[in-house]
Amino acid sequence: MASANSVSTTTSNHSHGLSASASFASKTKTKKKHFVQQKVKVFRASDPVVSVFMWAVNHSINELNNIPVPVMLLPDDFKANSKIKVSNHLFNKENLPSHFKIKEYCPQVFRNLRERFGIDDQDYQVSLTRSPPCSEIDNRGEPLVLTSYDKTLVVKQISSEDVADMHSILSDYHQYIVKCHGNSLLPQFLGMYRLTVDGEDTYVLVMRNLFSHRLVVHTKYDLKGSLVSREASEKEKEKELPTLKDMDFLNKSQKVYISEEQRKQFMEQLKRDVEFLVNLKIMDYSLLLGIHDVHLAEQEEEEEEKDDDTVGDGEGFPVVTVGSYGTSPEGIAGYLNSHKPLGPGEFDPYIDVYAFKSVEGASRKEVYFMGLIDILTQYDAKKKAAHAAKTVKHGAGAEISTVHPEQYAKRFLDFVTNIFA
Repeated sequence: MASANSVSTTTSNHSHGLSASASFASKTKTKKKHFVQQKVKVFRASDPVVSVFMWAVNHSINELNNIPVPVMLLPDDFKANSKIKVSNHLFNKENLPSHFKIKEYCPQVFRNLRERFGIDDQDYQVSLTRSPPCSEIDNRGEPLVLTSYDKTLVVKQISSEDVADMHSILSDYHQYIVKCHGNSLLPQFLGMYRLTVDGEDTYVLVMRNLFSHRLVVHTKYDLKGSLVSREASEKEKEKELPTLKDMDFLNKSQKVYISEEQRKQFMEQLKRDVEFLVNLKIMDYSLLLGIHDVHLAEQEEEEEEKDDDTVGDGEGFPVVTVGSYGTSPEGIAGYLNSHKPLGPGEFDPYIDVYAFKSVEGASRKEVYFMGLIDILTQYDAKKKAAHAAKTVKHGAGAEISTVHPEQYAKRFLDFVTNIFA
């Protein structure tokens, strides 16, 4: 008798094809970990898509486990994909739709990038599949952005154009990451998938979270170095954590207080990364800056503890205990728990790779998270048209956002050079 679950797998252009068996059983243990609870809205609208995404990651990593790591990546690996079509009539019906398709882009390339960014495949799998990723804000109408349950990874919904743009830069990006040994302020791209549910395609990109998985960000800026239309709207400012912009940064007289040595290293790295983007004719990227206020965080924690005390014993969250460290993967942030606990404003530079401590004696004790985001926009016909229209509107010399990649880079670097105290 035919099985009620039929699974078909194909691999394209793939010198290291995935095997054709698809197991529904996840190989990760389901021991629950508890984190400091934040107000989290589970993205119910896309539940089937989220479930299919988790299934895709589980399946992909389990399959890659059975395939030896290639000695070197071949040009075909940058065009490759693996596809799987699942008809799931009986099993796991409450969690998964009855039919879905998954396409993983360039599996060997992203596997190699994860390794170069110091992310173990098993940890990647656990961080994305032990509990569903959550959306921390109600972002209706905006592209879906989810954060893994342990807050180490971001899953971003992208367009099919973004997928094409990623393919066009992936080989250069990989080469650059190899050359700089993974030390870069560029986004860390870790996986890209197409999920088809009810005939509708959803494209997602997995990246390392630029912000911390444990230090709360109190203030957030998206900086481009342009002053035209670069102020957060009143509606944006009403949000719990608004995304502020260049004019807001200047109006608040905000500064970043890091040591001279760190500033020099940061600017040298930023210049190398920006030069890479200019060579690829990329623009419209931003510096994302998150600020963690150490004293404010301590106050918030004290208040939370007071609240917990009034609730009564046994109501708080269980204490995290790590069992078999080293034998079962604990997710990207997991091994932290087996080390000494971190104090206020402390972070692990292997996990919070974009973090900088404020310099001793600065007027405020802060931790800064700084990295480049939105690097998939190449200067093309759309930009040229927008540039012409804006020049007519604002005059040729005005500070406008749509300029040539070289101009954009110069203006961007000039602005960022001046954010430091």
